[in-house]
Amino acid sequence: MNDVRSGKVNCIVVKDLSRFGRNYKEAGHYLEHIFPYLGVRFVAINDHFDTADQGIHDGYIVPLTNILNESYSRDISRKISSAIKTKELHGDFRGPFAPYGYSKCPADHGRLEINPETAPVVMEIFALRMQGMGYTGIARLLNKRGIPAPGAYLYQKGLSDRETYRDALWTAWNMKTILHSEVYLGHLIQGKRTQVSYKRKREERYAPADEWRVARNTHAPIIDEATFAAVQELAKQSKANFESMPGKGAADDLKSPNLFKKLIYCADCGKAMNRRHLYSRKTEGRVYYYSYQCVTSQKLPGVCSPKNLMESELLAVVSSAVHRHMDTIAALEKRVSKEYASASREKRRTLDRQIAQVKQEQSRSQTLLDGLYQNLVDGMLTREEYLSIKGHYQERFDDATLRLADLGAQLQQLERYGPSNPMFAVCQTLRNTEGLTEELIHLLVSRIEVHDGNRLDIKLVYQDEVEALLRFLREGGTSL
Repeated sequence: MNDVRSGKVNCIVVKDLSRFGRNYKEAGHYLEHIFPYLGVRFVAINDHFDTADQGIHDGYIVPLTNILNESYSRDISRKISSAIKTKELHGDFRGPFAPYGYSKCPADHGRLEINPETAPVVMEIFALRMQGMGYTGIARLLNKRGIPAPGAYLYQKGLSDRETYRDALWTAWNMKTILHSEVYLGHLIQGKRTQVSYKRKREERYAPADEWRVARNTHAPIIDEATFAAVQELAKQSKANFESMPGKGAADDLKSPNLFKKLIYCADCGKAMNRRHLYSRKTEGRVYYYSYQCVTSQKLPGVCSPKNLMESELLAVVSSAVHRHMDTIAALEKRVSKEYASASREKRRTLDRQIAQVKQEQSRSQTLLDGLYQNLVDGMLTREEYLSIKGHYQERFDDATLRLADLGAQLQQLERYGPSNPMFAVCQTLRNTEGLTEELIHLLVSRIEVHDGNRLDIKLVYQDEVEALLRFLREGGTSL
């Protein structure tokens, strides 16, 4: 459609209407409005439909065909979903990749078989957990030994070409997933996530437990029942111990939200830094400490330099930076208001005059284009004359459209140097904000990078705007 709108495509040919779209409302909108407006011919061969043939199609044929196509699509979706559920209930594995520790049977991809390369790792994970090692500790140990994480293993074996899998590391989430999965007992539990609608393939929901498809003893187990049950009991006991800790729950009032979520990164490895909290009970009271640590250095010591930035220090530096930034913008707004009017007056007058002229040219070309077809029907023009003149007027119309876009961009650029710059409006709403809030930080800060020695590189959202306005003031408005 981008090629269609840019004029690279003037004709679309499909086998039948269902190949174009099965949502009858959307397909009808394109056929009846968008394509005629863009001058694009549409042909559906099996349905004997061609927009170039004027007046030979009844208005109800195409909508009716599209309705039938959508109904057919819905019916097919139901049948496929039903077939998949039946296969899953009978023990067929339907996932794109076998669970870590298994591989798909070459003769039957719906069956799982033990992978001799990864199954020992699963057994070791359960053994380490039985020894009392935590999720993070197990993940750190496997990363230190260079054992590929599930994603990295798929990438190395050519089973997936996702670049994000290339350097994937073991995480506590991996450990939790493996240690709680009954697939290692030889059972399949599928259907935990399902599509919301056949029309929205990428939108999923988590299904309730009574909708899961459970099949027992479908493949060889890696872990015995006693070990699996003991690991689940360890998790249950660990949770109970945590919840019974003195001050647990009572300390919730001390927790604070992460004001820098998705903003703070390690300058060396580029990964988002992890916010770590430490609860302390001292004689003077209860305190929560927060710090930001490099994830890579935690998981792979030596790969990235360790960083541990206290949140209290970060808040102080960011507060100073954003308030200086706001003071600079406030001062700029006052100076711009004084100098902008005289500098921009003549430029705006010229742009307004040019826009009005181009709009007249565009309107005139459109009017001439609209009347051409009737002249062809009335015999006043031959088909060759019609096509030649149409091409000429269309070229003028397109040229006017491009010039309007360029003039609009110039006008928008002009506004950038004036009091209506959105930057001023945003900062005005934040001036009375006390302290640092999540809204203020995310409106003014785009990224924070932490270097060795906790040196910070704070990238501000409006830094480019400030520099452009300062240049405008230095040049006395000549940059307009």
